[in-house]
Amino acid sequence: MARLPRLTLPGYPHHVIQRGNNRQPIVASKANYQMLLQLLAENAVKFGVALHAYVLMSNHFHLLATPDTAEGLP
Repeated sequence: MARLPRLTLPGYPHHVIQRGNNRQPIVASKANYQMLLQLLAENAVKFGVALHAYVLMSNHFHLLATPDTAEGLP
């Protein structure tokens, strides 16, 4: 069964988590971390999402983000 779409409330902060499959690494080097941060920054502006905080780890990351619209996070 497919997962139901997540509820996104514009103007409210959301805790976003992305994990590697079976705890596998999602980044392998310092350059990967830098690229991930660059992509987050660019896409936050592009989709109208305020990034308040982030934690980057080798196998997952956490974001505290507030979207301007319901389409901002998905």
